[in-house]
Amino acid sequence: MGMALPLPPASQGLLRSRRMSFLASPPLSLKAAGGISIPCPWRLDGRRPRAAPASVPRLASVRSVVLDIEGTTSPISFVTDVLFPYARDNVRTHLDATYSTRETKDDIALLRAQVEQDLAEGVPGAVPVPPDGAGKDRVVDALVANVEAMIAADRKITSLKQLQGHIWRTGFECQEIKGVVFDDVPPALERWHASGIKSQTYIYSSGSREAQRLIFGNTTYGDLRRHLCGFFDATIGTKRDARSYYEIWQTVGVDRPSQILFLTDVCQEATAAQAAGDHLTPRFASLKKNATPRR
Repeated sequence: MGMALPLPPASQGLLRSRRMSFLASPPLSLKAAGGISIPCPWRLDGRRPRAAPASVPRLASVRSVVLDIEGTTSPISFVTDVLFPYARDNVRTHLDATYSTRETKDDIALLRAQVEQDLAEGVPGAVPVPPDGAGKDRVVDALVANVEAMIAADRKITSLKQLQGHIWRTGFECQEIKGVVFDDVPPALERWHASGIKSQTYIYSSGSREAQRLIFGNTTYGDLRRHLCGFFDATIGTKRDARSYYEIWQTVGVDRPSQILFLTDVCQEATAAQAAGDHLTPRFASLKKNATPRR
């Protein structure tokens, strides 16, 4: 998610103090809707606490909650130190083992199209992918080189995210990977779910919907998907484009954008979400200041 800002120590749970919520803003404690406390908000650069806002969002009006993953429900380190390396280290094995399957052929077709675009635009790290007739080994070599460059650049593109999701699926099925979430996430999801139509909870991540289902279906707290209504990924639009949040609003079916609570740790995403509705106001909040992930 890519903000190069210094952060407080992760052990203090402050990664998620950078989270932003967006909705109409008459004062009422977040605790009223999800058992969530609001400590003194922290600066984006983590150097010292911000002054507390004069009011916090009124959650009585919320009908849907949309959650980011990296840095919001899960530690950034889970993505950067577990998921990304697993995909990078297993891309060749995965392509070799599944090369002739329909799924992998579709993945390769998407990657080819992306690489052709990258080459035309002079994207660093892009190398031509030989035609199928050149032989499996040459094709796989080129694909691995391109995928490694895409991962290193943390690119939010469908071709990469789709392949990563398929590689991670193997890791989750073999129990080599477990989804990691902060310890306040399961109870918050449970409370929102219990509130029924007043709070339908969704995930919005640049990772594929399949990858999102894998993460929340195989966490160290068990299967959390029972608390979720659906998943959005980059196919609905990028997270820094206001149009994406408009499409989410249209999809979840609430009357107004201000009835959606969007939680993220990235300022640019928050700004885009704010632009999607006329009555959205930024607030800095944390689900719980000292929350820690269970590994």
